[in-house]
Amino acid sequence: MPTNSTRFKPARKPIAIAVVGLILAQQNALAQTQAPETKPATTAETPAPKTDNPQKLETVVVTSGSRIKRDNYSTTAPLLVVKSEDAALAGYSSTAQILQGTAVTGGQGQVNNAFGGFVTDGGPGANTIGLRGFAPTRSLVLLNGRRLAPSGTRGSVGAVDLNVLPNSIVERIEVLKDGASSIYGSDAVAGVINVITKKDLTSIQVDGSATRTVDGGGNQYNFSIAGGFVTDRTRFLASYNYNASTSLTLAQRDWTTCNTDYRRTSVNGVVGDWGSADTIDPLTGKPKCYPITGTGSNGVTINTIGTNSIAGVGAVGATGPTFNRWRPNSAVSTGLVGFEGVGGANTPNTNIRDTFDPRTLNRTLYSPVRNHNLFAQGGVDLGILGDAELYYEVLLNRRESSQVGYRQLSLDYIKGSPLIPANLAGSTFSSAPVNTSSGQPVGVRAFIGFGNDSSSQSVDFVRTAVGLRGAVTPLASWDYDVSWTHSESRGFYNQQTFLTDRLANSLNVVASGSGFACANTSATGCVAAPRLTSAVIGGQLPQAWVDYVWQNVTGLTKYKEDIFTATTTGTLFKLPYGDVKAAFGAEFRKAKIDDTPSLDSQNNNLYNLTSSTPTRGGDQATDFFGEIEVPVLKNLPLAKEVTINASTRYADYKSYGSDSTYKVGAIWAPTGWLTLRGSNGTSYRAPALFEQYLGPTTGFLSNQGDPCNNWDNPAQAGTPRAKNCASEGLPAGFQATTSITSVNSGGRAAGLKAETSKNASWGLVLQPTLPTGWGTMSFAVDRFDVVVDNGVSRAGTANILQRCYDDPQFRSGGGFCRLVAARAAGSNALTVNDSYVNLATDIARGFDYTAQYTNDIGSGKLKVDLTLTEYRSQAYKLFAEDALDDNNGNVGTPKWSGQLDVKYNLKNWGAFYSLEWVDKTSSYAYYGEDPATSRFKLNTPSYFLHSASVSYNDSVNKWKATIGVRNLFDKKPPVISSGVYNRVGNAPLYSGYDYLGRRLFLNVSKTF
Repeated sequence: MPTNSTRFKPARKPIAIAVVGLILAQQNALAQTQAPETKPATTAETPAPKTDNPQKLETVVVTSGSRIKRDNYSTTAPLLVVKSEDAALAGYSSTAQILQGTAVTGGQGQVNNAFGGFVTDGGPGANTIGLRGFAPTRSLVLLNGRRLAPSGTRGSVGAVDLNVLPNSIVERIEVLKDGASSIYGSDAVAGVINVITKKDLTSIQVDGSATRTVDGGGNQYNFSIAGGFVTDRTRFLASYNYNASTSLTLAQRDWTTCNTDYRRTSVNGVVGDWGSADTIDPLTGKPKCYPITGTGSNGVTINTIGTNSIAGVGAVGATGPTFNRWRPNSAVSTGLVGFEGVGGANTPNTNIRDTFDPRTLNRTLYSPVRNHNLFAQGGVDLGILGDAELYYEVLLNRRESSQVGYRQLSLDYIKGSPLIPANLAGSTFSSAPVNTSSGQPVGVRAFIGFGNDSSSQSVDFVRTAVGLRGAVTPLASWDYDVSWTHSESRGFYNQQTFLTDRLANSLNVVASGSGFACANTSATGCVAAPRLTSAVIGGQLPQAWVDYVWQNVTGLTKYKEDIFTATTTGTLFKLPYGDVKAAFGAEFRKAKIDDTPSLDSQNNNLYNLTSSTPTRGGDQATDFFGEIEVPVLKNLPLAKEVTINASTRYADYKSYGSDSTYKVGAIWAPTGWLTLRGSNGTSYRAPALFEQYLGPTTGFLSNQGDPCNNWDNPAQAGTPRAKNCASEGLPAGFQATTSITSVNSGGRAAGLKAETSKNASWGLVLQPTLPTGWGTMSFAVDRFDVVVDNGVSRAGTANILQRCYDDPQFRSGGGFCRLVAARAAGSNALTVNDSYVNLATDIARGFDYTAQYTNDIGSGKLKVDLTLTEYRSQAYKLFAEDALDDNNGNVGTPKWSGQLDVKYNLKNWGAFYSLEWVDKTSSYAYYGEDPATSRFKLNTPSYFLHSASVSYNDSVNKWKATIGVRNLFDKKPPVISSGVYNRVGNAPLYSGYDYLGRRLFLNVSKTF
């Protein structure tokens, strides 16, 4: 049955993009350079069929998928193109938003600004993308054909932060949804994203946009200016972009103001309504907001003290006669005077405790972010070295982001402390000392709602590239390109926290006059903790003491990368049906990471927070690669084209050794309206630097996540979990009192190696010739099959615990229990080793469907684009001997997703409509639950998001404007039960659902 576990994988999500479709064009220039504008255009979605019809499919030149120069129109693998000029019609204001759209991601979740309160690679505020449902480190991101380096904060920096990408200067984005390590090297396991900027700009363009939500919060504002010039021998352009998103808090959306269990009763097959089994507050008779009932409930105990079992008066709904959790109540005059019992052996439920503080609604739902981006590029024709061009590129970006959280303070008063009132002097909450009790037992623990905390990040990213490209003079058909790229990021991260040593000093006091003083006289500036009173338990704390124990701590993350690449491409020899073309090259890459957490973090001095040590290390690789393309047949019956393409790469890494990859693809076009294509090959990904060198990091999860809590509950009777918990000698009614320790570290010392993958894709493209006046149509379907072996990852502490304790063989069966240390005798503490290891297998299989239709309707032109992704499998297993665990169709990993875009242009006016769809999901089968009788809601309905806009383009006065609505019908995220998945409010933590709600947008641009 469902258990308190986290099933989040940080790489699955849908949003929308504007006009997207299947591209079937190889490049007309090197993949690592932009295609010359003098080349004939190829299609933006599917190539234009040869027809007498006046309507033509829109065309662009593509540059991704191969290093060989071609004049053909088809590729061996599917390639999507997103045109930035159309993105404004859908209300997108940044390249990051476009890339995280449904058609690009195939409905798989991505890390965006809604994840600021969760631990993610790259730190809070970073936006990443992972194709085919894989982690972002398995997708390669390029800018103008050259690698973008990772950036972010904290030790786990390994993926590109999409915030660094320019916006207004982007011309298009090409997405190769196929493994391409033999072409591009490491990381191109799930695919390659190539962001291509404009060039040869000869005007000044000013753009401004604003997006405002109807319900407030999460507004977005953008300003950009770009300009350039072109002469006979030089070209230059530059742009500045400012992009800002305002904060959205839990209080600003009705579906996040009262997080409930959203469960139902189920007795002998008879079920109640959803919510009928919610935790009910006995004082109000209504469902409790933000209870403490497991994963996704998000509540904490406040306004409460913990003691040993003491006889007293119970609160409404509590069962005595003894209690160990108490809430202040001045009306109680017997038993424990001034307190009413809210928890104990006979009252294990937490519904009676206070768990909701209105200040928790100040928490960030959507992180505020500000980006300043400066981009420049240019070139000079040298007239020598094969009419070479010396080109250059500069990218500067500063990202400022922040988050607001909520903190509970567990204040442990030392046994015998004069701060404890007389009626509690006999209490012993813990006979064992804790880290703030100066080696002494704890008399009373106060669970205090402290209030809000804040964290912030400031990341500076610099990338420069310089290169030389031209013709190989002795060989007229050969070109060369030599480039050097240097990237560097510096990210400061700040957070507010209690310091353990200061809490310990302040709690160890002696009487001093009419008050108290710190016993440790060497503790500079020490302020004695407040005496335990009802006001203090309720969160009224002296400001002087707060100023002493509550501090800002700052860390710094630096990442550097240098890449030198040399390629040459041209014709090897001629065959009867065309030229045999080839590309050869070499690449040297060197990267270094240096994350230095605050000294307090390194010294494990952050109270109840993760401790981290420095992450420092580097790696370098030398690659040699080659590619060849052979035209086998052309313009023959049943062989309009038959072409074979093959590529290979050898890589030698300093960290783990050498490896090689290959890819073979073929195109067969029996006629002009039908093309069959396919490819098969291997890819690899060297472990990211943080996966190798992450400094040992100790984190703590709430004791509520212990899988053995209430293991003897009748609902658990006879389950493997109940048997396994009993075998550890845990008593009936067990409730863990110690946080779960999670230890993470890099895997270099343990021999972490590269992960490898097998990629296969095959499909067909239909481009029928329609009767005159019927328009043009194209359709493509592609099957993809990606299998990753020795995948580098962490299983997740909650996931490890769930699978260990639900395993019938428990510790004798190995599996996940290998990563859980046995509980020490007399202790209930759990320690989980969740470090980076080579896991066994990840699989993604399915189909991409793409269709486009264009036609002249009346005096205007209609264009319809449809993209669908169907997953047949999204499976993984941790160890080789484990069975495959398929998530396909579960909450957060839909089987289907799609997008329909309709655009109609009439003279200066344009109308746009977009429908985004995420398929229904259900996790009942995955957890072995009967949906008819389950107490948990583990399914979501199909989710539809509508957007529309109207645009006007004044070509004479050179200005244009777009006004529109995203989420036209204000569709809210669906609701699931707590206890299984991470939730935001009552909705799944899944970026495929719109958290912002209906919003209006206006884009205005002017060209001078």
